[in-house]
Amino acid sequence: MKAQRIRFRYSLHSEACDLSQRELVTAWEEACRAAGLPLALSEGRRPASQISIAAPLPRGVTSNCELLDVFFAETISIEEALRRIAPHLSTGIEASSAEEIGPNAPSLQSQVRWAEYEVMANGIDAPAVRRTICATLEARSLPSEYRREKKVREYDLRPLIIDLHLLTDSEGCAVVMRLRAEPERTARADQVAAALDLPEDRRTHRTRLVLEEVPAVLSAYRRFSERDEE
Repeated sequence: MKAQRIRFRYSLHSEACDLSQRELVTAWEEACRAAGLPLALSEGRRPASQISIAAPLPRGVTSNCELLDVFFAETISIEEALRRIAPHLSTGIEASSAEEIGPNAPSLQSQVRWAEYEVMANGIDAPAVRRTICATLEARSLPSEYRREKKVREYDLRPLIIDLHLLTDSEGCAVVMRLRAEPERTARADQVAAALDLPEDRRTHRTRLVLEEVPAVLSAYRRFSERDEE
């Protein structure tokens, strides 16, 4: 039974950035169990905890804006859930805040619209990268391909790029990428970095995940409906 849904915001540091999505979910599940939190289980022959991540993070990418939903079988205060789970999270995973979400609200994955990344590397030729960024943004299409094992998928990368710009300071340069992250329309930061011909020894950090904004009237209606169903 799903009595409560809590959305956690967390950071993924270098110690944990090589975890796969499945391993990350497992780490949260184990932390919840170690903290004695009442996880809600799915129905069926193989009941499983109901934990979902907003948007997959490629291996090797760090972040300070990750989102994850956990369903609980009993109601618990947000403060207590955060306090109890924090000490049990794997090294490199750091929970920063939490909020309650209506159990019947749209899935977290379906609400993600775009993500922002900072890609840093030594030896970036700022003028050359600026020219490449301009050419990329002016292009009508960017034919690309995605390889996974023996499968190759061809697609147009350009519609998935919302914005690109170069930041420079005394410490060096970083390319800021705002990319689509919808369920069926997602751009990977590494693919965009390759299209910009950035050095291979780059470091990528996700800085922002933006969800679809639900109108206040619709949110109130959903909460009212949930109370009627109880």
